[in-house]
Amino acid sequence: MDAGSMNSSSYLKAQSRSPLQEQFLHRKNSKDNGRKGGKENPTATVNSPSREAYRKQLAEALNLNRTRILAFKNKPPTPVELIPQGHLSSSLHYQAKPTKTRRCIPQTSERTLDAPDLVDDFYLNLLDWGSKNVLAIALENTVYLWDASNGSTSELVTVGDEDGPVTSVNWAPDGLHLSIGLNNSNVQLWDSASCKQLRTLRGCHRSRVGSMAWNNHILTTGGMDGKIINNDVRIRSHIVETYRGHQQEVCGLKWSTSGQQLASGGNDNLIHIWDRSVASSNSATQWFHRLEEHTSAVKALAWCPFQGNLLASGGGGGDRSIKFWNTHTGACLNSIDTGSQVCALLWNKNEKELLSSHGFTQNQLILWKYPSLLKMAELTGHTSRVLYMAQSPDGCTVATAAGDETLRFWNVFGVPEVAAKAAPKANPEPFSRFNRIR
Repeated sequence: MDAGSMNSSSYLKAQSRSPLQEQFLHRKNSKDNGRKGGKENPTATVNSPSREAYRKQLAEALNLNRTRILAFKNKPPTPVELIPQGHLSSSLHYQAKPTKTRRCIPQTSERTLDAPDLVDDFYLNLLDWGSKNVLAIALENTVYLWDASNGSTSELVTVGDEDGPVTSVNWAPDGLHLSIGLNNSNVQLWDSASCKQLRTLRGCHRSRVGSMAWNNHILTTGGMDGKIINNDVRIRSHIVETYRGHQQEVCGLKWSTSGQQLASGGNDNLIHIWDRSVASSNSATQWFHRLEEHTSAVKALAWCPFQGNLLASGGGGGDRSIKFWNTHTGACLNSIDTGSQVCALLWNKNEKELLSSHGFTQNQLILWKYPSLLKMAELTGHTSRVLYMAQSPDGCTVATAAGDETLRFWNVFGVPEVAAKAAPKANPEPFSRFNRIR
C-alpha cells in the first residue's frame, strides 16, 4: 500500500472514532410505505399484458366473470329480528375478552455511536440519561453530552490526568445539573445549560468515586474506600450523613422512588438497605438490612416502579444471578441464574418487565417477564461486556455502553399503550442557593 493510501486509511479511521458519531445509517422507517426520495418504489407491482391475460383466464375458469349467479327480481323481505340487536351486543360485551396484541421487540439496536476510550471497568458508572432527554457519557477524562432530541453532541468538561479518569456521572432530578465523580476522590457539580462548574465537593472519600445517586438536593456518593456519603449540595458543609457497612468499593447506589430507602452494592458481595427515617448525622448510620446471598460483586441495582419495596439486584461473574428482595422485611423473594455476569438492570416503566445486561460470555441483553421470569427476548450486538445501561425519560428506549467502545440504542420497551399519567410537581430547585456558597 502506498503512503497516500495509508494516510487516507488513517484519516478515515480517525474520523470513524470521533466520539458519539454514528457508525451506521438509520434503518428505513416503516412509515415510508415503499416510497423513496418522493418517488414510487421501482419494485412495486405493475400489471403487464401477460399478467392481465392470465388474470382473465383464471377468472373465467373460476366463474368470477359471472357477476349474477342468483338474482332476486324483487327486493328480499326484511328478516325478523329474533334477538334485538341491543341485547345481542350487550351479551357479546360480557362474553368477549379483549385481546392484547403481542409486542414486537426489535432484535437489533436502532442506532450505534462510537464511544472511543470508554473505560472498561465493571465497578464504574459512566452513563446516565437525564430528565431533559440529554445523555451523559464519560470517555476517559472527558464528559460528553448527547441531546437525544436532535442528535447533537457537545463536550462538557475534560479533566487533567491528575484528577481523572472520570469514574461516575449522574444527573440531578432537574435534568440540568450533572455530578461527576473523579479518580482523585473529588466530585464536581456542573450546570449543563451554561457549561459552568458550580462547585467541587472535597473530603468525602479517600479514593475514586465510582457510584452516585441523587435524592432531591442530597447527592449520595460511594467510594472505593467503602464509605457512602450524603451531601447536601445547598450548604457549605455538604457532608450531612455517613453510611458505613461495606468493606470494599461501593459500586452500586440507587435511591427508591419514595426517597426513603437507599440500596448499596459493593465489591464485598453485600447489599445494604439504608432507611432515612433512622439516619443520624451525629454518627455512622446503621444499615436497615444487610443482604448476603450474592457470591460476587453487586453493581446492578434497580427499584421496581410499580412496587415500592421491591428491589432487583445482579451479581458479578462469580454469581451470575438476579435476585428480588422485599426491602421492608429483607426477604429474598426469588432468584434466577442468568449464566453470565450481570452488569446492569432496568425496569420497564410501562410493563412488568426487567432488562438485564451481561458480560462474559455472550455480552447480551435479556428481557424478563415479571414475576414469571420467562425470557421474552435476548438481544445481541455488543462484542464486549455491556457495562452500562440508561433509560430515556419516556421509558421506551435503552442506551447501552460496552467495552467494545460503542454506545447502542434499543427500542426494547416499546411505546406505552396508555398515555402516561400527569408528571408530578417538580421538586424545589436544589441549586437555588449556590450563589450563597463562598
